[in-house]
Amino acid sequence: MTARTLQLILLFCVVTLVVPLSSHADHSGSLFDERTAQAVGPDLQRILGPKSAGIRYDARMINAAEIAAGRAHRHSTSRCWRSVKTALMAARVVPTRPTSEYARQAGVELQGKFGFTKIRVFSPFDAPVGAVLVYGGRGAGHVEIRTATGFVSDFASATPSPRPLLGVYVKRS
Repeated sequence: MTARTLQLILLFCVVTLVVPLSSHADHSGSLFDERTAQAVGPDLQRILGPKSAGIRYDARMINAAEIAAGRAHRHSTSRCWRSVKTALMAARVVPTRPTSEYARQAGVELQGKFGFTKIRVFSPFDAPVGAVLVYGGRGAGHVEIRTATGFVSDFASATPSPRPLLGVYVKRS
């Protein structure tokens, strides 16, 4: 991959809000803003996949992708939920910082306080780009954001967490 391709992947890797181009619904209370939403061009469609042509990407989620990828470490620092919270806050995806302490609690809070939707996805690889994946297991659990090239939280990885997947969450209009 060229450096330009990697830049494009980082720029568009996290997309939590997806809205069909033909949608004319009322978007009040959601992140979707027709002034900032961008359709995908042919170059990005090759990276994001064939279904990306009918999706508009919110600029704040592109910003969240840049923030999360830019701050990701090579290895876990055991601060996954903190890193995802920071990326969502800095990109203005959520209006206030989530308060749940443990990563395994992220899904309940994102759904209850911030309007995220739990979608029926059972494999992390099937999660849409930009989805927040929440895992259980021992300890605090784990949370990460799906990217075009893998997964990111406090560290970037090409493979998902081996912990049991509790849910996949997206922000819809």
